[in-house]
Amino acid sequence: MAAVYQALHRGVSSLSCRLHSTYVRKMRYLNQLKEDDSLCRQAQTSGTFYLFHNLSPFLQKVGKKYLVPQLSAAETRQVLEKLQEAEQWMEKSVLIGCSDEHRACFALDLGALDKSVIESELQGSFTDLRKALFVVDGKDSPLLASAQSLLRWHDSHQYCSKSGQPTEKNPAGSKRVCHASGVTYYPQVSPVVITLVSDGSRCLLARQPSFPPGMFTALSGFCDMGENVEEAVRREVAEEVGLEVESLRYSASQHWPFPSSSLMIACHALVGAQRAEISVDTLELEEARWFGLEEVVEGLKREPSSSKQHDAALAMRVVSGRERGGGGTWSSASRQRSLEAAAAQVGPAIGRCCPRSGLAAGGGGRAEGRGVLASSLCLLPPFTGVKNRINCLEF
Repeated sequence: MAAVYQALHRGVSSLSCRLHSTYVRKMRYLNQLKEDDSLCRQAQTSGTFYLFHNLSPFLQKVGKKYLVPQLSAAETRQVLEKLQEAEQWMEKSVLIGCSDEHRACFALDLGALDKSVIESELQGSFTDLRKALFVVDGKDSPLLASAQSLLRWHDSHQYCSKSGQPTEKNPAGSKRVCHASGVTYYPQVSPVVITLVSDGSRCLLARQPSFPPGMFTALSGFCDMGENVEEAVRREVAEEVGLEVESLRYSASQHWPFPSSSLMIACHALVGAQRAEISVDTLELEEARWFGLEEVVEGLKREPSSSKQHDAALAMRVVSGRERGGGGTWSSASRQRSLEAAAAQVGPAIGRCCPRSGLAAGGGGRAEGRGVLASSLCLLPPFTGVKNRINCLEF
């Protein structure tokens, strides 16, 4: 028995080492492509390409499924040659990843070319990213989000802020250089905190005037210069709802491509039950209020409002109906089972955007990046162990 166990342990350890080595090799290869221009150009000739048009990814509908085609370099060149733009446009692609077999993957925005010709040639359509992320396979979502963010960054950094002269990107798209000033620019992300506030028995959700009727989300806001995450959480809660955070903890994070490129940092925050009176900043929010556990349970039992799915392509929207339940405590085991069962009913619609972190991205394209995501375990503490996550509720 001991010999069998040892053999099994060796097999598992060997597999773990191989997987680790594959990941390390892939990451080092990607770094080489970013640093070695000739190697990156060589990789372009055998790589695959995701096509965009004015930051909208190209999709093909096959039956009831939406696929994100990965064109070979030859197929991409064939399309471009029909538009007499082959050589010029291949150089504008950006590196967004590679396979375990080291086949590089690039994104290419053809926004200046005739969209209808490309769609006709490839039998598909360019689709707004918010809608695309809702319908494509989970494995494609992170690449599409990263690709759009990188393409947008290059589009907005074509000139040097110091000299005013044009900047030049490297083949991988990992940087831009101004030869006049000698300044090198690297893609950046903006840190955003998104926080579920609780008084121990209720959670606080809020809405902006631009939200669809009845939609509430967790509080969120960009970190100010010089702030750490804890300071940003405390400031945002104080500014938006007039509450003082007593304690907080980190929950999870994810990349979020809107409005440009953000790193969403999800936290739980606790306020004193005796000091839980909300004072809404009407310049930021239309409404904020406490929600009891029963309300959320009821909300999770409902199906998303199909007529509004286009408004929040990535948001998990759950309609609770007119009756609002009572309070409840988060620690009740029976209530936890009720929540998990309810979550299981709507699970397939949740967690579309970032499978790697398990987070669902949120909310309504009109929110301009604020108040649009309640992350990972960030809606209710009893969601520990539930595979999928919730980010927006409708009441």
